[in-house]
Amino acid sequence: MKKHLLAAVAAASLCAALPALAQNVAIVNGKPVPKARVDTLASQITKSGRQVTPDMEGQLREEVIAREIFMQEAQKRGLEATDDFKAQMELARQTILIRELFADYQKKNPVTDADIKAEYDKFAKANGGREYRARHILVEKEDEAKKIIADLKKGAKFDELAKKQSKDPGSGANGGDLDWANANSYVPEFSEALVKLQKGQLTQAPVKSQFGWHVIRLDDVREAQLPKIDEIRPQIAQQLQQQKLAKFQQDLRQSAKVE
Repeated sequence: MKKHLLAAVAAASLCAALPALAQNVAIVNGKPVPKARVDTLASQITKSGRQVTPDMEGQLREEVIAREIFMQEAQKRGLEATDDFKAQMELARQTILIRELFADYQKKNPVTDADIKAEYDKFAKANGGREYRARHILVEKEDEAKKIIADLKKGAKFDELAKKQSKDPGSGANGGDLDWANANSYVPEFSEALVKLQKGQLTQAPVKSQFGWHVIRLDDVREAQLPKIDEIRPQIAQQLQQQKLAKFQQDLRQSAKVE
């Protein structure tokens, strides 16, 4: 009878302990390590953009156990009471709280399809119309540019002169080629001279800008080749999100009473 009673008590104790064990991943030096820590760590990994796979569960468990061991040792040494630890904890608290504030704002103020469409329309308006395929040779002095124009009229090759004489390191190595671009991409003096040219035509006089003296040739013209809205939707959404958040921060800063 006594053996049966002891077995019943042991079974009852084991059943009572099972829920507690299910809530903990381990007990380190007598202190339970709750499973919630593994869940929190997994959540942080997911937020960073990485996927938590089933084969990572063991790694996460070992990580939280190692952290508990190290924390216990740090506490044993009294490191929690140091001024340096307290200062770092305060900075960490501020960082986390600010991050939560910004995440909350973005969640409650999402970028809408209408926002993206409006931004795309602005982009299309600014970059639509004609695109120009031009070449140029940049030099420091007007006389140099005049000499280049004279040489080109005598049959000199534009790309060869550009490679030898152009001070523009980007296009010079490519024979002066500026690729396709909207006229508004250039400084006003360059743009004004460019749009007056006909296909295949060369500027008859050097063009002065803040960079020096340009000799320009227009190779081709076409209607602007703009990306479709769906092709750049993620980039537009990210840009608008950053703009919204920046304005939110600025508004808070301006409305704060700082003495």
